[in-house]
Amino acid sequence: MSLVVHSRAELAAALAQTSGKVGFVPTMGALHSGHASLMAAAKQSAPVVVVSIFVNPMQFGPSEDLAKYPRTFPEDLAMCTEQGVDVVFAPAVDEVYPGGDPLVTVDPGPLATILEGRVRPTHFRGVLTVVAKLLGLVRPDLAIFGEKDYQQLTLIRRMVSDLCMGIDIVGAPTIREADGLAMSSRNRYLDETQRASAVALSRALRAGQAAAADGGDAVLSAAREVLAGFPDVAVDYLELTSVGLQEPPSVGEARLLVAAKVGTTRLIDNMRVDLGR
Repeated sequence: MSLVVHSRAELAAALAQTSGKVGFVPTMGALHSGHASLMAAAKQSAPVVVVSIFVNPMQFGPSEDLAKYPRTFPEDLAMCTEQGVDVVFAPAVDEVYPGGDPLVTVDPGPLATILEGRVRPTHFRGVLTVVAKLLGLVRPDLAIFGEKDYQQLTLIRRMVSDLCMGIDIVGAPTIREADGLAMSSRNRYLDETQRASAVALSRALRAGQAAAADGGDAVLSAAREVLAGFPDVAVDYLELTSVGLQEPPSVGEARLLVAAKVGTTRLIDNMRVDLGR
């Protein structure tokens, strides 16, 4: 059974009893096979693995789903135990934010104003602030984040580099359902009809990949054609960028990113695209 700790003091005491490199997987709970893959990656890289389970209020906007975000702690703990996690840090909100809303937060910079940031303007300030706090509390050698949240991964890498945190940030591949849908805690909100439509995102990305030899315009055109066949999928954005979320190259590795609402559930996905090859 993984050791469960709820306070900063308990976490520090638990970590003091360990030796060797520490791998860290921050989560908001409602764990699925995608999270299990992150834990497995951490276990392969470090003898000690810490998982945090904390639904961070700072990263939810006023009209977003904080109240209904799924909380499944017994099942989450069972998964952590199955994956050989050593310590599960499950703090209350006032343990992470003991003084209420923090006076000092992390400014995520210009990369947080595009893509997700256009729709959720305060989201990444909340994400980077809580990640910085958790990294400071756990002090891991490495931390694992999924590539499904590619903009988040990119911003966390930039924060850790720019602020000289000395932690290796590892991106793990997106885990998908058999039909291609990227695994997400929000997938459980989809009814049967919506679930069938949600595959539009991954199909569009794969169509874009298949057109990559003909360049960026062909990638976007192929992806848009697929999405147009799903009128109940309301697209927020479909964009082709560089690996670092800048302008895409004419040839070489790029990233194709999509976000859409299916019913009231907002889904995101992305895939690597090799342009001109």
